[in-house]
Amino acid sequence: MQGEDDLRGLAKIMSFMRAVSILIVLMHFYWYCYGFFLEKGWTMEIINKILIKFQKTASLFSHTLYTKIFAIILLALSCLGTKGVKNEKITLPKIHITFGIGFVMFFLNTPFLKLSPIIGTFIYMVTSALGYIALLMAGVWTHRLLNNNLMDDIFNNENESFMQETKLMQNEYSVNLPTKFWYNKKEHNGWINIVNPFRATIVLGTPGSGKSYAVVNNYIKQHIEKGFSMYIYDFKFDDLSTIAYNHLLKHTDKYKVKPKFYIINFDDPRKSHRCNPINPDFMTDISDAYESANTIMLNLNRSWIQKQGDFFVESPIILLAAIIWFLKIYENGKYCTFPHAIELLNKKYSEVFTILTSYSDLENYLSSFMDAWQGGAQDQLQGQIASAKIPLSRMISPQLYWVMTGDDFSLDINNPQEPKILCVGNNPDRQNIYSAALGLYNSRIIKLINKKGQLKSSVIIDELPTIYFRGLDNLIATARSNKVSVCLGFQDYSQLTRDYGDKESKVIQNIVGNIFSGQVVGETAKNLSERFGKVLQKRQSLTINRNDKSTSISTQLDSLIPASKISTLTQGVFVGAVSDNFDERIEQKIFHAEIVVDKSKVASETKSYQKIPEILTFVDEHGEDKMKQEIETNYRRIKQDIVLVIETELERIKNDPDLQHLVQKDHPRDNI
Repeated sequence: MQGEDDLRGLAKIMSFMRAVSILIVLMHFYWYCYGFFLEKGWTMEIINKILIKFQKTASLFSHTLYTKIFAIILLALSCLGTKGVKNEKITLPKIHITFGIGFVMFFLNTPFLKLSPIIGTFIYMVTSALGYIALLMAGVWTHRLLNNNLMDDIFNNENESFMQETKLMQNEYSVNLPTKFWYNKKEHNGWINIVNPFRATIVLGTPGSGKSYAVVNNYIKQHIEKGFSMYIYDFKFDDLSTIAYNHLLKHTDKYKVKPKFYIINFDDPRKSHRCNPINPDFMTDISDAYESANTIMLNLNRSWIQKQGDFFVESPIILLAAIIWFLKIYENGKYCTFPHAIELLNKKYSEVFTILTSYSDLENYLSSFMDAWQGGAQDQLQGQIASAKIPLSRMISPQLYWVMTGDDFSLDINNPQEPKILCVGNNPDRQNIYSAALGLYNSRIIKLINKKGQLKSSVIIDELPTIYFRGLDNLIATARSNKVSVCLGFQDYSQLTRDYGDKESKVIQNIVGNIFSGQVVGETAKNLSERFGKVLQKRQSLTINRNDKSTSISTQLDSLIPASKISTLTQGVFVGAVSDNFDERIEQKIFHAEIVVDKSKVASETKSYQKIPEILTFVDEHGEDKMKQEIETNYRRIKQDIVLVIETELERIKNDPDLQHLVQKDHPRDNI
C-alpha cells in the first residue's frame, strides 16, 4: 500500500510539472504575441503585472529562448518520472524523427514573429504548439521504448562471443597468426599463439574454407624463418613446394648450415631428384623391411587398413618384406631398391622361393608359403602371391623406377650437418599409384627424423587422407621431445576414419594438442563443439502486459561454440584451441576468429615467385633431348639386374650340396 501511495504521489508531481511547463509556454505566447492579444481584446491587467514582475525578478522574458528552454526542462523532468507501458511498435528511429521535428518547430520558428501581426503570430503559436506536442510525444515514447529487445540477437552471437588472446607470444619454435574477433559488441585484434608446435596440429575445413591459405602456408613460412628442416607432402604439386622454395631463398641466413632443397616428383623427372626409400644403409633389421612392405601394400589397398592381421592381407606383405630384406643382404644391398623388389616379385615363384629359402634369415619367415608349395596347395599359394603381384603391377612405370633407383640424397632431413627441405609431389589424377610410393618415403622419414640430437624439423601433410602415413600416431605421441612438429591438413574426421580405420583415426584426433577448424558439418562439428566445452550463458525472458513489463534473467551452461556455428563459418574464420607450456601459459586457449592475411602482400610475393628450376637435364652435346631414352635404359637395366640375380643365385644353390634339395622342377602352374 505504501508503494502504491508513493507511485500516486510521484504521478501527481509529474503532472504538476507538466502543467507548469504548459503554463510557461502560454505565458511565452502572451508576452511575445501581446500585440495580437491586445488587438483581440484578450489582455488582462493583472496578468500583465504578474509577467512584468517575473521579468524584473528572473529576466524570464529577456529572450525567446529562455522561456522555451525552461518549459522544455520541466517537460523533460515530467517525462522522466512517467512510467509508460512498453510497446514493440515504438522504435528508436521513430523517436528521433519526432524529436527532430518538434525541436525545429519549437525552437527555430522565431522568424515568424517578424511577419504581419495576425499571420505571423498565428503561425508562430501553431508551430510552437505542434513542436511542443511532438517533443512531449518523443519524451513519452522514450519510456515506452522496449530497451531490451530480445530479437536484436536472434542468433545468440553476443552470448557466444568471448574474450580471446590479444597478446603476441613468440619463441624460437612458435607459429603466430594475427586475428580479428568479435566480443562485447566490438571488434578486437588478437593472436593465435602456437607456442608448442611439437604437440602436433590438425587443420580441418571443407574445400575452400581457407585452411591452406590461412594456416598451412603460414606454418611453412614461419618455420623456414626459424630455421626448421622440413618435409612437405604437396598433394597438388607444386602449390606448397613453390612457397617453400621461394621462402627458403629469402631466409637461408636463418640456418647455421645452409639447407638444400629437394623434390620428389614422378610426373616430370626433370623437376625431381632421385632417392631410394629403402636404402640398405638405413635398414638394420627385417622389421624395417616389413614396415616398408606394409606401407606399400596398405597404400595400394586402402580396404586392407581395417583388415590388418587377416591371412590374405598379411601374406603378400610378408612376401614383399622377404624380398626387400633379401635385396638388402644380397651383395651388401647393391640392388636394394623398390623397383628391383617389384621385378623380383614378378618372376616365377619356384625360382623366387628357392632363392629366398636358401637364406636362413628368411626360411622361417616364408614357412607358410613353403608349406603350401610343398603340400600341393597350389590354389592357396597362387592366391597369396597374386594378392601381392596384382597391386604392385600398377606401380610398374619407367618414370617411377627412375626416381626410386637414384641416390641424390638421404631421407634424414633433420641431420644437423645436412639439413634439408624436402617436398614430395602427388598428382590427383594418379593418386592411387603415387600415394603408395610416397607412403614409402613417409614411413622411412618418420623413422629417421624421430631421433634425439637432430635439428628441429617440421612435417607438413596437406590432404592427409590421400596417403596412408603409417606410424603417424606414434610420431605425434613420441616426437615432441625430439623437436618434430607435425601439421596435418584434411577436410573432415570422417575422411580420416574411412582411410585410416576407426581406432587409428580416434588416436590421431585425441592426441593432437593444437586444432584449427574452418567450416565442417555433422559429427565433426559436434565433436569439436564438445571439445571446446560449455560456458555460463545468460538467458532473458520478457513479459509485457496491459500495465507493465517484467523481465526475468537466468543463467545456464551451454556450448561455447555450438556445432551449428561451426557448420556455417565464413571462409577464413576458424575455431580451435591451442596448447601451452609450463613457462608460457595461455589463459584463453580457445579461439573463434578470422585469421588476418595481408592479401596484397601475399599477392605481391606470389607475383615475384621464381619457378622451381629444372634439376636434371637430359640434353646431349647435340642439343637432343634424351630423357625418354635414359629412363627406358634405366628401366631395362633393372629388369636385367633381376635376371642376373636369379641366374647367379640358382647357380650358387645348385653348386651347394647343402642347398641342392631346394631346387625343384618347374610345375606348369609355377608361372603366375
